[in-house]
Amino acid sequence: MTTITTEQLKQRLDAGEALHILDVREPHENSEFNIGGTLVPLGKIQSMQLDDIEDWKDEEVVVYCRSGNRSGQACLILEAAGFTNVKNLTGGMLDWQDRFKG
Repeated sequence: MTTITTEQLKQRLDAGEALHILDVREPHENSEFNIGGTLVPLGKIQSMQLDDIEDWKDEEVVVYCRSGNRSGQACLILEAAGFTNVKNLTGGMLDWQDRFKG
């Protein structure tokens, strides 16, 4: 697992890159604030319910949560499931909101 900073991700999104972004938070967290990621809560990843993202296995996948903890766990599970290029968003949505919503 590698990491990506909120600044790096925002630059890539602002540049119009098409990225696979995975939100592993709970639905109520996603509805409060999100950056457009596909929502698959960590519990689904832990139980290997990966149908929604199965076709991302050989693509870069940026995983985020509130702070970076759950997304780190999700990255390890995804790697074990055969995903080849997962990146954990350092600091998660807390860092994103601190930097870009101030």
